[in-house]
Amino acid sequence: MAKRFILYNLAENVTDEAFKKYVVSDKGPLISRLPGVKKYELVKITSASSGKIPYKYVGIVHLSNIEEHDQKSAKIKEYQDFQKKFGPMVKDMLMLNGEEIF
Repeated sequence: MAKRFILYNLAENVTDEAFKKYVVSDKGPLISRLPGVKKYELVKITSASSGKIPYKYVGIVHLSNIEEHDQKSAKIKEYQDFQKKFGPMVKDMLMLNGEEIF
């Protein structure tokens, strides 16, 4: 199964509490129903072995096919609107795609 990992921090003007409310009410349900999404998880990182947390949030999207998901999702107006709203809420974003081995 394909997986996408989205690592990021919140912009200075966004609190953890406000972001959690947004994720539960809007972002989570939207991502979960996009084409090809099998499961969506968002993890708030609370510690790191180095002592410094480089990314406070990690989104994990389990996908049937990454390319198909990207092509179909890009055409959905609700997803386009989400991207415009989400972009200013975060910083230092890094997106990684991979294939599950075990």
